[in-house]
Amino acid sequence: MAIAISLRDIVKVYPNGVVANKKVNLDIEEKTIHAIVGENGAGKSTLMKIIFGVEMPQEGEIYVKGKKVTFKTPMEAIKSGIGMVHQHLMLAEDLTVVENLTLGIEPRKFKIFLDKKEMNNLAKKYIEKYKIEVPLEKKIKELPIGLKQRVEILKALLRNADILILDEPTAVLTPQETEVLFKSIKELKEQGKTIIFISHKLKEVKEIADKVTIMRDGKVIATDDASNLSEHDIARLMVGREVSFERIEESRHIGNVALKVENLSYFNREKIQVLKNINFEVREGEIVGIAGVEGNGQTELVEILTGLREASSGAVYVLGQNIVNKSVREIREMGVSHIPEDRMKNGVADKAKVKENLISDRYYKNNFSKMGILNYEYIDGASNELVKRFNILAPSIEAPVNALSGGNIQKVVVARELSSNPKVIIASQPVRGIDVGSEELVHNFIKDARDSGCAVLLVSADLDEILKLSTRILIIYNGEIVKSFDKVEGLTGVDLGPYMLGLKRGE
Repeated sequence: MAIAISLRDIVKVYPNGVVANKKVNLDIEEKTIHAIVGENGAGKSTLMKIIFGVEMPQEGEIYVKGKKVTFKTPMEAIKSGIGMVHQHLMLAEDLTVVENLTLGIEPRKFKIFLDKKEMNNLAKKYIEKYKIEVPLEKKIKELPIGLKQRVEILKALLRNADILILDEPTAVLTPQETEVLFKSIKELKEQGKTIIFISHKLKEVKEIADKVTIMRDGKVIATDDASNLSEHDIARLMVGREVSFERIEESRHIGNVALKVENLSYFNREKIQVLKNINFEVREGEIVGIAGVEGNGQTELVEILTGLREASSGAVYVLGQNIVNKSVREIREMGVSHIPEDRMKNGVADKAKVKENLISDRYYKNNFSKMGILNYEYIDGASNELVKRFNILAPSIEAPVNALSGGNIQKVVVARELSSNPKVIIASQPVRGIDVGSEELVHNFIKDARDSGCAVLLVSADLDEILKLSTRILIIYNGEIVKSFDKVEGLTGVDLGPYMLGLKRGE
């Protein structure tokens, strides 16, 4: 089969001395779906940025369809038929879908005025051609993440991409949105497109990829047909050791109620009831999982519990004290930590340093500062200890957090939240976008917190995660708890699915 992209001895060293790619050799065959997997910081995204002209290598050669190329900008890569959908989507939120699709290539009347009719016609032509439906007149900020993802893919196709790089395209998608995306990807392959698929989700890699390349520490470890590799094989090659996919052992001791939610309701600005008389308890030493298709009230529930949103009615008790409508700091001071579902929006200050993000919840406390003056020696020591303990790959604690890979940014959030001596942990999508080795690490830290007496509320769209960690499982649908599973052992996604989709409800 013909080769779409060939990389020869690619070396990339960043100015801070980090060697991201070490003599990488890779062939991507035309009209295939080729997955590239590896731990956070393994060099996957850097390699894709080199192919797309965002970064330039110090050494090595790139061939596109047999022709040697040197891309200094993404525009040069686009002209060679390469498109890229980045992990953090590059869309103008206040513009409409059609405006985003045609941005920079807008048809014009008399070479001056925007031809909006032709913009719509152009977009509709590609929607029909590739069967990727998007609402053209809606603004990007009004769309769910799954539709935004499709806009990005269509945007690349509209610029005549034959080779499409998808960097963690399912990291924030629901299972249903992922299913729709995979259908689109398979149809693109049938129409002759070459897809490079970057992912941490090994089950998805096995489902969609023809070939798999595993990277570790900046190098290619192996490339093989997906059919020849099991999930365990891929995980072992990624991490360099065996990785457990088994359910964690049961809690040895369950104590008193630490978190209690009573008749909690919430109406949004449009007066729509998003949460409907929510009631549940989480005890010390247990993990209560909340499973559901995203958009059924989970976000609003978590934000009320953590002080980011006001409840309409009801009560939330932490160790007997009602925290409803208290400030974020007041709730934190009561012993509640929060791993948010969107790390870039609510988890970090992306331009601030790693160490500043690690201490952002405690900078005002003893040892970290005195009389308003920060103790940098103590801060540096504490930050370096957290970087080591949570295996955060960063050039240094002085680096801006946005210089880290997405998974390592997530580990910064997890490190801060789990090191705050919490009594209650609200963990929303805690391993979203991180590799299997780091996922195992985070799960073990959550388990350790549980075993030390923490009450953990786990909110996740990943049923494997819910089933692996939870002591009990609650199903949320349309803002209601519709089913409680007090016994988790032996349950599967098949058991949970009908309740998540609203096809069944409990007593």
